[in-house]
Amino acid sequence: MEQVGMAAAHDVSLWGLFMQAGLIVKLVMLGLIAASVWTWAIVIDKYLSYARARRQFDQFEQVFWSGQSLEELYRTLSERTNTGLAAMFVAAMREWKKSFERGARSPIGLQMRIDRAMDVTLARESETLEARLSSLATIGSAAPFVGLFGTVVGIMTSFQAIAGSNSASLAVVAPGIAEALLATAIGLVAAIPAVIAYNKFAGEAGKLTARMEGFADEFSAILSRQIDEKLQPRQAAQ
Repeated sequence: MEQVGMAAAHDVSLWGLFMQAGLIVKLVMLGLIAASVWTWAIVIDKYLSYARARRQFDQFEQVFWSGQSLEELYRTLSERTNTGLAAMFVAAMREWKKSFERGARSPIGLQMRIDRAMDVTLARESETLEARLSSLATIGSAAPFVGLFGTVVGIMTSFQAIAGSNSASLAVVAPGIAEALLATAIGLVAAIPAVIAYNKFAGEAGKLTARMEGFADEFSAILSRQIDEKLQPRQAAQ
């Protein structure tokens, strides 16, 4: 009867298990819950930002390949803040215009400066796309072990309580073990979405970066032809 009363005194709901856990286990659980909330905040932000980036890439490519004058497109885009392909286009065109305003003479030097301007913009845009993905990787790899740490501490505390009660019956052991295992469960709840989200968004970032690299190569070839058309008559005249 005494053991039945002890079992009844334990609330085995999730909230009850949390409240009955020791201080260290509670801190572990709270940290994992915070990590889970942060994970879902990143997931929502990345889902929306990548969808927006794909839409902007499609819109820019549609305008770029429509046959509109590069000068016209540059004037339109240079008046606002740009990201992605538009940012690379503006950076290349800005270097193009500056170089010709200063009387560029070397096609090789001009081409290198334009390529460098696009490379710098590409690196900056790629860094923006990959921002906070490392947090998902960290949570995905560390959360199970943090939860396991809470479980080990909880089980040790339960064994100490068992030794003090001089009883090893299931009614005495089960509540303490359940409290400890809850930490591992929360760790997995935090880690599994983080790992899935990291793999998905890392792939998305890679695809978007590849699109920017492809555009940089194509636009570099277009500008290279225009550089030859502009500089060859000057060199021939000299």
